[in-house]
Amino acid sequence: MDIKKVLKTILPFALGGFLVWYSLSDIDIPNLLNQFKSANYWWITLSLFFGILSHISRAYRWSFMLEPLGYKPKLVNNILAVLVGYLVNYTIPRAGEASRALVLKNYENVPFEKGFGSIVAERIADVIMLLLILTVTLFLQFDFIYELLTKLVDPSKIIYVLFGLLAFFIFFTLYIKKAKSGFALKIKTFLIGLLEGVSSILKMEKKWAFIFHTFFIWIMYILMFWVVTFAIEGLNVPLGAILVGFIAGAFSIAIVPGGIGSYPLAVAKAFVLFGIAEAPSEAFGWIMWTAQTAMIIVFGGLAFLLLPVVNKNK
Repeated sequence: MDIKKVLKTILPFALGGFLVWYSLSDIDIPNLLNQFKSANYWWITLSLFFGILSHISRAYRWSFMLEPLGYKPKLVNNILAVLVGYLVNYTIPRAGEASRALVLKNYENVPFEKGFGSIVAERIADVIMLLLILTVTLFLQFDFIYELLTKLVDPSKIIYVLFGLLAFFIFFTLYIKKAKSGFALKIKTFLIGLLEGVSSILKMEKKWAFIFHTFFIWIMYILMFWVVTFAIEGLNVPLGAILVGFIAGAFSIAIVPGGIGSYPLAVAKAFVLFGIAEAPSEAFGWIMWTAQTAMIIVFGGLAFLLLPVVNKNK
C-alpha cells in the first residue's frame, strides 16, 4: 500500500471534517436552520441554473481542445463526462479530471493521454481566469485592502513591506529559473506548462470561441454566487465583497475537496471583513455550499446512470 497516496486521499477529508466541526462549533444551529427555512429558493434555483449553464459551456469548450487532435465526441457525452468528473472530485481528491478522460476513452475512443492533456490545457485557462478576477478585485478594492493593511501593519512600515515583497519576488524568480530539482522544479515546470497552455490556446483554430466560453463559464460562476445573496433576508453584499467572497470560496475548494467545511468558513470570513453581519454571512456560506453540493451529487449521479443508456451501442 502506498502510504503517500493514502495520506493524499485521507488528509483533505480529515481537514474538511475538522473545518466542518470548527465552523459549526461557533454557530447558532437553530438560527442557521431558520435561515435555511426562510431562504428564498427561487434565487437558489436561479443560481443552480447558472451553474448548469457553466457546465454545459465547459463541455462545449472542451470540444475545441479535442477537434485539433482529430476527435469530435458527442456533446452529450462531454456534458455527462464533466458532471461525472465533478462528482468524482467529491469522493477522490483530484481524480475528476482523470475520470473525465476515462469516460471519453470508453464511449468515444479518445485515447486517455490525449483526453487528459486537453483537460490540463483547459485548467490552465481557468487558472488564468481566476488570476484575472483576483487582479481586477485588487484594483477595484485597492482602498479597502490598503485600509485593511494599515489596521494590521503600521502605515509607516507598509513601504518596507512592499519593498520586502518585491525583493522576495525577484529572489524567488531567479531561484525558480535556476531550479533543477525538488519543489522549485515543480513550480518551474508548472509555470512553463502555463505559458505553453496559453500559447496553444492562442494558436488553436477556434480560439475566439474558446476564449468566449472561458469568460462565459466564469461569469456564470460569479452570477451563481451573487444571486444567492438575494435569497437571505437582511444580507446586503456590495460588489467588492462579492468578488472577495467568490475568490475566497474558490481557493477553499482548491484546498479541500468540494470545499467541505472550508467553503462556508472562507466566504463568511470574507463578508465579515466588509462589515456584514456574521450570522447571515455564515448562513450564506452554508446555503451556497449545500446547493452546489446537492447539484453535483444529483446531476453527477444522473450522469453515471445515463452514460450507458445514451451509449447503448458501446
